[in-house]
Amino acid sequence: MLFRKQENQQAKKANPIIGVLLFFISVFLLIVTGPLGFIYGLFHKLFTRGLSGIGTYALKIAVSIDQLGNVIMQHLLNLLWIKNEGYKFGNRDETISSALGRNRVLGTLTGFGRLIDKI
Repeated sequence: MLFRKQENQQAKKANPIIGVLLFFISVFLLIVTGPLGFIYGLFHKLFTRGLSGIGTYALKIAVSIDQLGNVIMQHLLNLLWIKNEGYKFGNRDETISSALGRNRVLGTLTGFGRLIDKI
């Protein structure tokens, strides 16, 4: 994982038009090419590494989805799971469980955050 020098440092400001444009392009490409790439990846791993290759491939996808969830859900997770001074969710290179664990160590989880952490 990549970490910013200062844990709660905000990302640089980006042009909003570029951000929105890249978002729509990436969603379009995911919808169009994602299924083909996923199926090819499954067969490639199956025939080159066997079932363990599929497990590794699935784990990489799961971590990527977890990182995506950390970005998409950042505002809601920051509101519901942590106190104001807590380590903020939303780092695109970090999983939800990593940010949750940091807040557990810091003691900045809300009651609901502690409940989720126990699950």
